Amino acid sequence: MSEHESMSLDQLDRKILRRYQTDTRVAAESIAAEVGLSSTAVQRRLRRMRQFGVIRQEVAVIDPRAVGLAVACIVAVELLRETDRGVQRFKAKIAKYPEVQQCYYVTGTCDFMLVVHASDMQAYEAFTRRALLDDANVRSFTTHVVLDSIKVGSLVVIP
Repeated sequence: MSEHESMSLDQLDRKILRRYQTDTRVAAESIAAEVGLSSTAVQRRLRRMRQFGVIRQEVAVIDPRAVGLAVACIVAVELLRETDRGVQRFKAKIAKYPEVQQCYYVTGTCDFMLVVHASDMQAYEAFTRRALLDDANVRSFTTHVVLDSIKVGSLVVIP
């Protein structure tokens, strides 16, 4: 489906999503019993929501520290020239770095906010050299090293 097509969600779709996003391994039969539909109807609705991009991805959430990524940084990036071409180039470039878990194009005192995971500060420094210091359109960046993750999640509040 194209990004311009949209899908209106009814209350049953919303109930399904509330349950499904907390555990994608839950059987359609279980969701069906909770929302009052047949398992076939639940599967059909989930398939439709995948096709329209309402459900973008189904993934396992991994603890970064458990796989050796002990350093998390929040990085504010300011571009030298915030032209459409410069912004698009930076978006495409930064999306290719596996260290970048999240990237937001934002308003305010910086242009982008990144969430970066690395094994240690040396690995983070190597990332900054490759991704930021060597980029002629990066005016500056500010790194905030995460001391403690209070709340990290991917659940969307579904009204």
